[in-house]
Amino acid sequence: MSSTSLPTTIRAVLQPDIQSTDLILTSLPFQSAKPNTDEHVIKVHATAPCAGELLWGKNFPDSVLKPGKILVPCYDLSGEVITAPPNSPFPPGTEIYTRTPAHITGNAREYTVAKTAELAAKPANLSWEEAASIPLSTFTAYQALFEHGELKLGWKDAAGRAENAKKRVLITAGAGGVGVIAVQLARAAGVGSVIAITGTSNVEFVKSLGATEVIDYRKTSLGEWARAQPKVDLVFDMLGGQTLADAWTAVREGGILLGIREPPEMRKPSGVAEGIRDSFFIMESKGEQLAELAPVIESGDLKPVVDSVFPLEEFKEAFAKVEGGHSRGKVIIKI
Repeated sequence: MSSTSLPTTIRAVLQPDIQSTDLILTSLPFQSAKPNTDEHVIKVHATAPCAGELLWGKNFPDSVLKPGKILVPCYDLSGEVITAPPNSPFPPGTEIYTRTPAHITGNAREYTVAKTAELAAKPANLSWEEAASIPLSTFTAYQALFEHGELKLGWKDAAGRAENAKKRVLITAGAGGVGVIAVQLARAAGVGSVIAITGTSNVEFVKSLGATEVIDYRKTSLGEWARAQPKVDLVFDMLGGQTLADAWTAVREGGILLGIREPPEMRKPSGVAEGIRDSFFIMESKGEQLAELAPVIESGDLKPVVDSVFPLEEFKEAFAKVEGGHSRGKVIIKI
């Protein structure tokens, strides 16, 4: 598409008031890439809401509300490069997917802008909707397991896979958007015991993703399970609250406890094992990690899980489904 045929206005979902989670569908000016930068203009095909994101501006204004940001939500995307800087590895026509940072305008709009380091080529075996379901969940799961959790990339390294085979890893919210990816990545890396928490209706589904054991929270609390079972090497928690408090009791001495909903230290009970390393982290968009996982995705060892797809006009229904907290995998908005 030539620059002369680019639109002057685009359809977009907008959050008009930072103090309110209400959204509207409106028209916004088309955003061009800044000259002499590594920005790419992307025609968006699909995007994905994230639970709680409509409160980020209110709760974390210093991090989220950077100068010039227009409050368009949704930071995951799949789409096609329309304009690119000279010598970009993603020239016009490249099919890409990524997650853009939360301090810039989001992607629930017909065209968006992303930088070279954020981009990865979309695996050929994924639909636009499937591709948009992956970035946030995969960045978060990858960084939890292999950066903060210190597991090895077992699909690349036989020695690392053998080391992972000795590990016990516990993943809460196993049927959620991040959980379904974390379970699959742990399995693909050769983790010996992949234990996941989910509700009754999702037990068999989470087992099918590669969990070797599933805790049905409607029947057994994590605290009850932890009192009766061997301790684990790593817990990756996405729920916070009582589940995070119970997670402390499930980790072995010297093990690792990671949280992305709340800092684990806030929920630490008395009498837990010594030397547990706990960490709260926020994922970073790293296109090279998506590229690294392309063979795992293309082989079918890592499959996207899409709960439902809504057209742009039904954005309110999409956000309601996400905030309901019981979706299986990701909710997608098709642009």
